[in-house]
Amino acid sequence: MNEIVSIDHFNLWSFDLNLLVAFDALMKERSVTKAAVRLKIQQPAMSHNLGTLRTLLQDELFVRVGQVMQPTHRALQFAEAVEQILSRTQQAIVTSTTFEPGLAEQIFRIGFSSELEVLLVPRLAAMLNETAPGIKVLARSVDPELVHKLLDDTVIDLGVGCFDDGNNRHRRSLLFEQSLMCCYNPRLVELPEILDRDTYLGLKHALVSQKDAIEGCIDTALKRINVHLDVSVAAPEFLTVLTAVLEAPLIATLPTRIVKRYAGLFGLAVADVPLDLTVSPISMVWSAASDNDPANRWMRSQVTQLVSAYS
Repeated sequence: MNEIVSIDHFNLWSFDLNLLVAFDALMKERSVTKAAVRLKIQQPAMSHNLGTLRTLLQDELFVRVGQVMQPTHRALQFAEAVEQILSRTQQAIVTSTTFEPGLAEQIFRIGFSSELEVLLVPRLAAMLNETAPGIKVLARSVDPELVHKLLDDTVIDLGVGCFDDGNNRHRRSLLFEQSLMCCYNPRLVELPEILDRDTYLGLKHALVSQKDAIEGCIDTALKRINVHLDVSVAAPEFLTVLTAVLEAPLIATLPTRIVKRYAGLFGLAVADVPLDLTVSPISMVWSAASDNDPANRWMRSQVTQLVSAYS
């Protein structure tokens, strides 16, 4: 196996790499005229290329024998390396940009908000098992404040959650607008048929929080309307919050999709939030470096389709 030599970029910058194409054409045609036709350039330009190659490589490279230009020993040695370079370059350029999920074997690392993880990963797993059995998903919860750094460091391939735009190194696609609902254990908390503002504010609360703020993910929305909740429990995972509400006289304010999906399984009652809480939408974010990667693009399309099923 050939040893990989460190690239001298400055030295290569001073060498017109098009000369390698000209040299290869000369090797194939053994004629300046025919090589010029092959490259669709004028014969004087091809003659100039040959003269430049002779100067740079300090060898005649081709000598005329009758009507044919025979390569020198130096040219024959050089030709093998040039053909490998051009062949690999062409392969890299024309490599298919399609992605065949049914044949692919790859691990996608996706960072989720906790509620998105439990909603999407099961359906994503079912879809992959059916259409792309060689593709695996490594899901992890991510802090919204760290998601863009994780993308920059290639720790994750995608982020799905309550994330902002990032900067010009990132791309973002809006998946859906988010709303909130309440849930509580009716055996521990007695509420009127329609939950009103004063009753809501007088209750003890359980919330999802993936940061230091006790009021967690709805902290900004509460500050916007100048409201403070009496939060007894805040946890990064919504399942913890639901379990706390099941066992303690608390009320939880969670994303509507989570409440509709899980409140009944926990035996919890539901209610509308009696406040005008505007929360950030759910987005998908990824690195600009993988914007045109066919595998990443395919996975983004799958996530978008799965999210649409919940709309």
